[in-house]
Amino acid sequence: MFIDRESELSKLEELYQTGRAELFVLYGRRRVGKTELLRAFCQGKRHLFFIATLSSDSDQLATFSQQIWGFTHADTPEGFTFPSWEAAFRALVDLPGRPIVVLDEFTYLIAGNKAIPSILQKVWDETLKDVKVFLILCGSYVGLMETEVLGYQAALYGRRTGSLFLQPLDLPAAAAFFPGYSSIQQIEAWSVLGGMPYYLQTFEGSKGLYANIQQHILDTKGRLYNEPRLVLMEELREPRNYFSILRAIAQGRTRLNEIALGAGVGNSPTTARYLDILQQMHLIERKVPATESRPEKSKKGIYQFTDPFLRFWFRYVQPHMGSLELGLASAILAQRVRPTFNIYIGQGFEEAARAHVARLARSGDLPFLPGRIGSWWDRSAEIDVAVVSNTERSIILGECKWSSRPVGVNIWKDLRVKAKDSSLVERFEHVHYVLFSKKGFTSAMRVEANEHDIRLVEPQEMVQ
Repeated sequence: MFIDRESELSKLEELYQTGRAELFVLYGRRRVGKTELLRAFCQGKRHLFFIATLSSDSDQLATFSQQIWGFTHADTPEGFTFPSWEAAFRALVDLPGRPIVVLDEFTYLIAGNKAIPSILQKVWDETLKDVKVFLILCGSYVGLMETEVLGYQAALYGRRTGSLFLQPLDLPAAAAFFPGYSSIQQIEAWSVLGGMPYYLQTFEGSKGLYANIQQHILDTKGRLYNEPRLVLMEELREPRNYFSILRAIAQGRTRLNEIALGAGVGNSPTTARYLDILQQMHLIERKVPATESRPEKSKKGIYQFTDPFLRFWFRYVQPHMGSLELGLASAILAQRVRPTFNIYIGQGFEEAARAHVARLARSGDLPFLPGRIGSWWDRSAEIDVAVVSNTERSIILGECKWSSRPVGVNIWKDLRVKAKDSSLVERFEHVHYVLFSKKGFTSAMRVEANEHDIRLVEPQEMVQ
């Protein structure tokens, strides 16, 4: 199943149509769908799709050489290989037409031969930049791609003609994996799995969410049971300390000193270094109130997961692995997941609400041009959604309610009180309001919304 990615395909197609030499870098977390995106792009076009592995450098060169030879020949001589990577890269010059050459898992090549970026840079400068080749370098080790391919000190710096960090699918695209689910169930599924296509494809739309969670996440034989552990162990040298930090964040410890205390990995400076690396891997992010004009200087920063599935796994799987290994998946589901599930989904609902506002901004459906979208908090209050204008004269404030009852006028009044008590109303010339509700709104709230121009959003709108 290939869903969405229209803008990414359009960008690749635009570069393909130039007819010039292109060096495109595609990178992103493992399981985000990079290979499937490139296969969809290459469909119907002459292409060479090389996927690097962890085999020896000589084996990699031989496999790549045979694919180059096979591009223009019906048969490849047994054992054929170019004498060097430089010779193999130079052979790309002779490929006819407008060839697409994909080097997938490029970081595996670098791991086997650190000189490859320099060799490729030399051949690109001397020959490849003057032919019609469309060369795509694709990798999953985000930090390595950013330092060895995109970084200022990298050999290939300044050569790329385009690059893209592939993001997980948004909620509407993720919802398309479960056409038989209600909009509420689709939001719940996204809050558990996030936007990784591999995770979304694992769940079965014919089964309920709890059944999928037990079978594919909590059961030790499930496809997703060990997924985060395996991915992190591949990319981190000291996974134990990182695991402790991620578990602390999943348990609600979001500030630096809280995380350091909860994880027990050292003092705050030591923990900060671990957090920096996790941010570079795009696993967590540091958030500040949307009203902060200089986020990087703010002392109000908190750390949160960027991936809902990692948040779920570190909340419900990692702490209970001993019980799960004993075959107690059903007990963990009943005694740990179900009792707190609505609270857990509530946080995901807030993230979905902020993402929904961002989509409204991109479609021009907000009363002003936003500069920052996020949430807001101080020592006494929190507001789920805060959208600040570029001029900082206008703000949108929003509340999210994942409850079994329709939202009434009291919720809006409480939001207005919080905004007034925190002086937010006084700081902005124009204040707008938006409410998000799992179960809709009372008739009285709808009357208030019409009279005061309050936007009301329900799950069905959020998944479209």
